[in-house]
Amino acid sequence: MTIAIIVIQLIACVALCAVVLLQSGKSSGLSGAIGGGSGDTFLAKNKAKTLDARLARLTKWVAAVFILLTLVLDFIIK
Repeated sequence: MTIAIIVIQLIACVALCAVVLLQSGKSSGLSGAIGGGSGDTFLAKNKAKTLDARLARLTKWVAAVFILLTLVLDFIIK
């Protein structure tokens, strides 16, 4: 059982790294650094439907699974 949880945790680790690397930055380039974020623009209203929003949501879920598996492994191994 411990080996199965370790394998699932390794898969979650690789998935978490991949999801984080696939996300785009909050501000792109020098224009984002000078002008700041795109706070209340028309395009920000549709953010929930974009790929970045889905990746951000997926990052939270995969990170939660990774942390949960880490805690389970800690209690099992001790």
